[in-house]
Amino acid sequence: MKKTGLLILTFMLFLVFSACSGPDGNIGFEQDKDTLIVTSFYPMYIFTSNIADGIEGVRVVNMTEPQTGCLHDYQLVPADMKILEKADIFIINGAGMESFLEKVISQLPELTIIEAAKGMELLDDENGEKNPHVWVSISGAIQEVRNITDGLIAADPANETFYRKNSENYIKKLEALKQSMHDALKDIETRDIVTFHEAFPYFAHEFDLNIVSVIEREPGSEPSAGELAETIKAINEAQVKVLFTEPQYSPKAAESIAAQTGAKIYILDPVVTGPKDAESDSYERIMKENLEVLIEALK
Repeated sequence: MKKTGLLILTFMLFLVFSACSGPDGNIGFEQDKDTLIVTSFYPMYIFTSNIADGIEGVRVVNMTEPQTGCLHDYQLVPADMKILEKADIFIINGAGMESFLEKVISQLPELTIIEAAKGMELLDDENGEKNPHVWVSISGAIQEVRNITDGLIAADPANETFYRKNSENYIKKLEALKQSMHDALKDIETRDIVTFHEAFPYFAHEFDLNIVSVIEREPGSEPSAGELAETIKAINEAQVKVLFTEPQYSPKAAESIAAQTGAKIYILDPVVTGPKDAESDSYERIMKENLEVLIEALK
């Protein structure tokens, strides 16, 4: 019995050491081999999900709720930090969008952060600050996809072939979308528009539209009486016939302006919110819907 017990103990120890040994024979604890990629908000999640689509051992999750909207004043919650503590890679828009970034860097200095807008030429908003909404332009989205791809390859070179192939396929779709939108809008005569907040300058620049005025200078804050008066004056002087609101915000201010100017209200989506399990074509679908709205509004 003693001999049998010794054999069983020896066998069990063999299994334990085998399970804890790395591929080179060194002893270590087995870790989760998945690469966890966390994205800061909805558009980053869509882009990254396309780039990492179908790659074994790579998971993409979104840190914020998909209904969060732009992250200008977003405050991190404990659940966000718990997700980031488990992350291998954190993908952000950058360009000042993620106001909480310094806190993340200070608490998680080893976390690999990929900035999608890195190196891109940024437009100034009405306050002289850099506008971070580069993804609303399809050209901007394409460059962000390229930057994310380069960052993922640098951080996870074992999957370079898969990242690059997915990225190239996705960029082809975005290039085709951009061309189709240019073709559809090239003969539009009305180019003057009023937008809800500073989300559309890159989009307007891409499709040769002129933003006469912006209703809300600060997202989520009602314009003052003076700002409303300025917007109404600009609309009347330019004879603008349409106002574009966004599905993420209340149209109350736009409705007030429309009532005093006779302009008609339409909705343009800057692709900042959507369903939790976003389809891979979510960006293209929203942009096609924006195109239909523009054609109807500016025809």
